[in-house]
Amino acid sequence: MKKGSIIFISLLASIVSWSQSDFTYLVNPFIGTGGHGHTYPGASAPFGMVQLSPDTRMADWDGSSGYHYSDSVIYGFSHTHLSGTGIPDYCDVLLMPFTGPVHWKADEYRSHFSHRTEKASPGYYEVMLDRQKIRAQLSATPRTGFHQYSFPLNNRDGRILIDLMHRDAVLDAHLEKISDHEIRGYRRSRSWASDQAVYFVIRFENPITAFELEGQEGSGAASKTGKSIRAYVKTALSGSGQLRCQVGLSGVSMDGARANLDAESRGWDLEETLAETKRSWNRELGKVELVGGTRDQQTVFYTALYHTFLVPNLFQDADGQYRGTDGKNHKADGFTNYTVFSLWDTYRAYHPLMTILQPRRTTDWIQTFLHQYENGGMLPVWELAGNETFCMIGYHSVPVIWDAWQKGIRNFDAAAALKAARAYAESDRFGLDQYRAQGYISNDHEHESVSKTLEYAYDDWCIAQLAKALGEDSVAAAYFIRAQSYKNLFDPETHHMRGKIGAMWQKPFDPREINNYFTEGNSWQYSFAVPQDIAGLIRLHGGRDAFAAKLDELFTTSAQTTGREQADVTGLIGQYAQGNEPSHHMAYLFAHVGQSWRTEELVHRICTDFYTNAPDGLIGNEDCGQMSAWYIMSALGFYPVTPGS
Repeated sequence: MKKGSIIFISLLASIVSWSQSDFTYLVNPFIGTGGHGHTYPGASAPFGMVQLSPDTRMADWDGSSGYHYSDSVIYGFSHTHLSGTGIPDYCDVLLMPFTGPVHWKADEYRSHFSHRTEKASPGYYEVMLDRQKIRAQLSATPRTGFHQYSFPLNNRDGRILIDLMHRDAVLDAHLEKISDHEIRGYRRSRSWASDQAVYFVIRFENPITAFELEGQEGSGAASKTGKSIRAYVKTALSGSGQLRCQVGLSGVSMDGARANLDAESRGWDLEETLAETKRSWNRELGKVELVGGTRDQQTVFYTALYHTFLVPNLFQDADGQYRGTDGKNHKADGFTNYTVFSLWDTYRAYHPLMTILQPRRTTDWIQTFLHQYENGGMLPVWELAGNETFCMIGYHSVPVIWDAWQKGIRNFDAAAALKAARAYAESDRFGLDQYRAQGYISNDHEHESVSKTLEYAYDDWCIAQLAKALGEDSVAAAYFIRAQSYKNLFDPETHHMRGKIGAMWQKPFDPREINNYFTEGNSWQYSFAVPQDIAGLIRLHGGRDAFAAKLDELFTTSAQTTGREQADVTGLIGQYAQGNEPSHHMAYLFAHVGQSWRTEELVHRICTDFYTNAPDGLIGNEDCGQMSAWYIMSALGFYPVTPGS
């Protein structure tokens, strides 16, 4: 505990000294863009609405962010990207510069590129498009993207293709030229989010000299509404052969996008825009001042910190308007609204880290949760652009709320939070009816029954703690009982968490088998998933020595899994899987049985082997900051085994 306290003081002390250093040069945005990291290298402000980045492939698992380091072509530069998720979405409003005749098809307008010409740092991305020798430079403010394209010297005008059909299924779209300098539109699409809406305004430095919509060439049409919209724009170039444009986004309206652009535009100097965004990154990165280590270790650390400050994303216009989970527009009062909450991943280490580094934003996020309950009827599970995706399991906004409350972050209505938490816990969603009735879920009633039972039990412990803190003793007592439900799936013969069909154990049983009883894992990876009652789990094993032996077996048994293929189960040490979140606390459990040396040994190995300064330097999906948060806290010397303790 002393070590954690000393580090915490140094973190606070470093907050006032951030301006003494430039931390951005220690960030490598290409870490995680290869392998299965699913990150993107493009330009974004901290927690920004805009993530302006190149798209190198259409939707597949390793292209979830729109970019993969193994690719050799760029389709264009779009304005929204997800960081490290396991499902593709976003990549909205694609722009691609070109010369000569227009090519409408993606496989015709795309361009080869080389990593040798790529440069990336916080808030900046650059690449040479080989097909027509156009140099692309990108930057961003929180709600806008800045494009600068340098055309070959023999070019007299520049052209930009706008593709509103890129990637996701389009539900509705609109594009119109509204002045000599501006184009505006919107795009509603369906992918992971069932109805994602993005509104935009594109403002050009020089007057538009030509505007043509696909299928309406030469007609003089200035607008189009429908599902199939592409267009190209021609403008004169600056004296240095450059075309510049700025794109403002909104989740509310085209007027909101224009107002955002007006509020955040810094004129037409790319360096000025980048300088402001770089200052904002140094304010955030400077909250931790790292001393010692190799240059690669420092780069890995500050890139991890950078990744944790990319999401959640601002989802509110400059005037406070935002799109709610009810599909309607609302105005934020006293808080800032955000989106992209990967809570099954991030409740474990990301949000506990943010209570230290981002306490004000933590309050905003909890206020966002409560307004999603007020507007859409439930706390978020995995919310994306105002859509609840119901991805993953549990109701893990609850531990985020409780962990913040018990750390003194209390600028929200805790009674309303308890009501919202109980509303989900008392619903009949995803096996909760059977869980309440008999204390566990059987797999003939609901799939992934073991994982759901265990995670519901932990969430219920958090509800119990919040209720106790608010003086709701009877509510607390009921939920403390529910939090013990994990015991109903502990098999005393194998000392594993084991699924049931009805009231009977699953047979045959192989703890290495990845099957439908578990969420992205197997029994080994869930048998220690009782963060709310580690002492009770130790007793079930027969005491500290027996528990330590079982824990050691986790790390030393064969790394071969059986059953179905699961791409998320990576970074195996024995059956421990650093590449997926359920394992993340397990190396620290040795400290609970007097073997801290073993924790130290394993954490050092994981940090060294699975986090490197390379495109494939993340062993699994980044998952909106969780993979990086594990590294940050482990490098600093402490970890939240039980968020909310």
